[in-house]
Amino acid sequence: MQLLRSVKNKRARLVIDHILEHGFVTTEEISALYGYSHPPRAARDVREEGILLDSTRIRSSTGRWIASYSFAASGGTAGVRSGGRKAFPKKLKQMLFQQSGHRCAVCLTQYEGRYLQIDHRIPYAVGGDPVDGSHDPADYTLLCGSCNRAKSWSCEHCPNWLEFKEAALCLTCYWANPSNYKHIALKIQRRIDVTWSEQEAEHYERLKAQAETSQESIPDYVKAILRQHTEQS
Repeated sequence: MQLLRSVKNKRARLVIDHILEHGFVTTEEISALYGYSHPPRAARDVREEGILLDSTRIRSSTGRWIASYSFAASGGTAGVRSGGRKAFPKKLKQMLFQQSGHRCAVCLTQYEGRYLQIDHRIPYAVGGDPVDGSHDPADYTLLCGSCNRAKSWSCEHCPNWLEFKEAALCLTCYWANPSNYKHIALKIQRRIDVTWSEQEAEHYERLKAQAETSQESIPDYVKAILRQHTEQS
């Protein structure tokens, strides 16, 4: 209770107060009662404060499946998540800069350091941080803001995030290892994130014009080009 009362984060606070009063809170209630368009993010804020939540699936008022959150039976905090998320040491980011060449791990675009964010390969809500405070660079990656938001949305809608919380499943996901993966948030998908920078932008504009001439979206047009290339090969 002392930990619960100490939380200042606004989104986490409303989730905690609602569960304390009613025993649980659903994504529907977080959206309808409190106006948050992305309810799983509010639940994630609670977990990042070091408070474990159990998640179950229930039917909404319209009959669709939604998530319901309650405090974990273990008592609220446990293992690697105890104490909430900690700030990353500067040394860790410097090591990741050296390893990546200042490139986002997903789109491989090169950025100034201030535009790259340290991210857990295994989401914090699933794996947390080591109890001893150590930070193995192999457990982290650098992402640009756009790719980090895409990963967050994908992970927070993944059944493993919501229910199973198995670290091994996360390690075989695209977001943990874009160069060698089996699934994207447990869906059989393959993905390429490509950025055209500086002088390359001219090539993109040509590609866009050709796609428009063919009356196709750019992704569909690129897929057609790649399909033709692989078939010829």
